[in-house]
Parts: sequence; C-alpha cells; structure tokens
Amino acid sequence: MAGTPRITLEQWRALQAVVEEGGYAQAAEKLHKSQSTVTYAVQQIQKLLDVQVFEIRGRKAVLTDGGKVLYRRARTLLEEAAQLERGAAEMAKDWQPEIRIAAEQIFPTWVLLEAFAEFARDRPDTRIELFETVMSGTDELLAEGKVDIAIGGRPPSGEGKALGPMRIVPVASPSHPLHQLKRPLTKRDLMHERRIFVRDTGTQRKAEVSGVERRWTVSNKATSIRALVMGLGFAWLPDNTIRSELEEGQLKILPMKDDGRWEAQLYIALSDPEFPGRDVERLVRIIEERIKVACPSAHAAKAKRR
Repeated sequence: MAGTPRITLEQWRALQAVVEEGGYAQAAEKLHKSQSTVTYAVQQIQKLLDVQVFEIRGRKAVLTDGGKVLYRRARTLLEEAAQLERGAAEMAKDWQPEIRIAAEQIFPTWVLLEAFAEFARDRPDTRIELFETVMSGTDELLAEGKVDIAIGGRPPSGEGKALGPMRIVPVASPSHPLHQLKRPLTKRDLMHERRIFVRDTGTQRKAEVSGVERRWTVSNKATSIRALVMGLGFAWLPDNTIRSELEEGQLKILPMKDDGRWEAQLYIALSDPEFPGRDVERLVRIIEERIKVACPSAHAAKAKRR
C-alpha cells in the first residue's frame, strides 16, 4: 500500500533510546529488550531509509547529520503517538485523577482558588497541581507537556483563548516617599526609588529589565506584595490581585503624571486542545465564568473591543 510507513514505532523508539541513553547496551536495559534486538532495529532503519545514522569517532558512535534529523523527527513522532493514546484514553474516562495547571502570577490567586473550590464540589478526589509561573515559565511548561492548562500573558504557540485584560497599576505603601511628594509623579521620580520585580520562572529567562538600577527581584508574588506593604519599594501589579490591600489602605496607587496604568492581556490554553478531557474542559469553563464575575471591568473591556 502506497504511503505505508516502513519503520515501526518500536524501531523509532529503539533509535531514540540509543541516542538518549548513550549506547546500545544502555538502550536495551531501558527498553527491557536484548541488545541484539535494539541493534537490529537501528540497522533496519538505516537499511530501509538508506541513511547512515551513526558514525564511529574514536571508540564512540555519534550521530551523523542525517541521524540528527531522524532522531529529532522520531522524538516528535513518538511524542505525538503517546499524546494520541493519552487523549483517546481520556475520552473513555468519566474523570481525570489529576489536573496540572500553570498560572501566570498576575492572574488573581483568589479567583483561581474559587474556581478550584467550585470544581472540587463535583470532583473532590481529583488532584490539582498548580504551578505559579512568571512570563516564559508558563509557556515552557505548556510546550513541554508538563501541564494540562496554562494561563499566560500571551497566547502560547499562537494558540489560546483570551480571558480578558488585567489592569496593571503602579503602587506603593501610603507611607512610601513617593506618596509623600503629594504631586503627580514622573518617570524621573521613580528612577530614584527601589522597584520590586518577580523573577521570570522560565529556564531560558531573559536578562533583568534594563534601565532599572535600584531593584529587588523576588521569586513569588506574595513576597513582592509583602515588600510593598512594608514600604520597601514600588511596583506595577494587577489591581485585582491586590484588591484587598488597596481596599484596606495597605497599598495605594501612585499618582503618575501620565496615569501610568496599562493592560496585560491574559490567555488560557490547553496542552492538547483536541483531546483535553472532560474535567479539564469543565475547569476551564469554571475559570472563564469566575473571571467574568470577579473582574467585571476586565470582561467588559474585552467585550467592548469585539
């Protein structure tokens, strides 16, 4: 039959194991097969495709340029096959034992916890693992298949559904020197004060923000808010995230001359949009409804732009 693959998934899996485990013996142990079986599988790939996968350099077998291409494509093929099987299995289930979600730290934590609580009323035994991420860390977890749901500041890989904008405001403690100036503030005023940042959680994170000499960088949102309440600096944060601190007077919006407020669009995306699983779909719907209720101004702004 024309177009029928000549190489089986098991043969591609053998090639992947040899490369990643560093040799035929190690690959055989990993796959629980004999070394001769693994060797034969790789030899068949070379024979059927007429491509030399490995070459001997000294006493070590290394990938040829053609072998590198085959390895990368084999890894993608095996990942897609595994994803297809997982998706088909989830379709047959009434529930999922665990849901993993990465949420950008500018997303209001209390909204997320309310969504979890509503979901748990129907699915009390489902485990939820939350990764509180910053910038590229959200995209990385989704791209690597480590989470089922991602809420981030940009649509990962061009996909994702808009949740609505988060209004970012400049804030500091009412006792902070910037508030004591009692006048509209300029960027020059801010240059002389310490700014609090939350570190990008991605492994390939970019360098620190340039042009900000006086800064502290912390690892989570709670620490940054605590530092602000203590009067240790200023920061730009989503107003819905610090709603209670603003209402209780622990933080106060800085009176910037040019307003200083801006919007950050949030998106929600799935690691497997085609086979998300019933419970993943349900949790996404709950999050979408909760953000409408909790942040009506953001949702209204989203609707207005349509």
